[in-house]
Amino acid sequence: MVDQQRIAVVKWLSFIGIFFTALVMLVGAWTRLSDAGLGCPDWPGCYGQWVVPTADDAAIRYPAFPLEASKAWLEMLHRYVATMLGATVILLLWLGWTLRHVKQYPLHLSIILFVAITAQGAFGALTVTLKLWPQVVTLHLLGGMGILLLFVLLHCRLKAVQQNADRLPRRTSAHWWVVAVLLFCQIALGGWVSSNYAGISCQGFPSCNAQWWPEMDISEGFHLTQTVGPNYLHGQLHADARTAIHMTHRLGGGLLGVALMVLWWRYRHDSAARGLLMVLRIYGLQVGLGIASVVLWLPLWLALLHTAGAMALSVSYLIAWRQWRYSRMDKIAYRLNFPPAANYLSPDKASSHPEIVPLAANRQARYD
Repeated sequence: MVDQQRIAVVKWLSFIGIFFTALVMLVGAWTRLSDAGLGCPDWPGCYGQWVVPTADDAAIRYPAFPLEASKAWLEMLHRYVATMLGATVILLLWLGWTLRHVKQYPLHLSIILFVAITAQGAFGALTVTLKLWPQVVTLHLLGGMGILLLFVLLHCRLKAVQQNADRLPRRTSAHWWVVAVLLFCQIALGGWVSSNYAGISCQGFPSCNAQWWPEMDISEGFHLTQTVGPNYLHGQLHADARTAIHMTHRLGGGLLGVALMVLWWRYRHDSAARGLLMVLRIYGLQVGLGIASVVLWLPLWLALLHTAGAMALSVSYLIAWRQWRYSRMDKIAYRLNFPPAANYLSPDKASSHPEIVPLAANRQARYD
């Protein structure tokens, strides 16, 4: 009973972690879009203090960086919420360690989360110290998305442990992996667009600057080994390079849409069809938000919704994949009323597990 109560607490904490991660990502996007990423020139404090100082105190410590109080407070809000997220991860790891003896408890996910949040904190520091270097900013975004998905996966696993569901998964097919890779690349491209301030480098849709194939400098736009400059606020790339980044993001979105349609068509008669249909709906909404952001010149509220759409798309895809992966077990178990593991036990293993009724014996019992 004590273990079940602790598992319920940990599951509740994992949900809190999902909320905090989404909040950190949205506040981070708000900070970046408001040009407040360097509102505090140091880390982890702000002008050497844990709260935003007065303009006089800031000028004494960093005379080359005049204080803009609104931007500094926005940056510190981001750090405060991130600190609460880190505390949640540490608490999850501590409680998880006390439950490591529970069968199928996903302690490894808590450990991975702790490592990921530590690395994410390091990327947060580098984002400030390297003055918004696009490579680090993009990795920071990907790290946040990874943490969000880890929390969702942990929540799903804890739910299965709480229900004492002993399920064997299906092998993930290549179709799912292809879409997962494309989704990852599209999110990375979105981060690259944002960190290089290329969101409105293409005016109009579906054309770009009144051209179907505008002038682009792909080599400069995706020069990942560029040296660290003095300051990347507002970007340093020329127009053709930013256009190349923007157009690649558009093309990547179209390719992802085709792959999602193929995946849905492949499993349209499977139990995963409903989950994939939800993924397609969120994808369509995300495309609409992207088009509106370009046409309306990237207003803050639309850019934040576009970020939230990327999170929703990733989470919905993860949930659809998990439903597909375990759906066959649940369906057979419900229809034949026996533990799903029985379907997949070899005769030699079945003899060592008398509590599990094999499929043939179960069918025979139904006619006796």
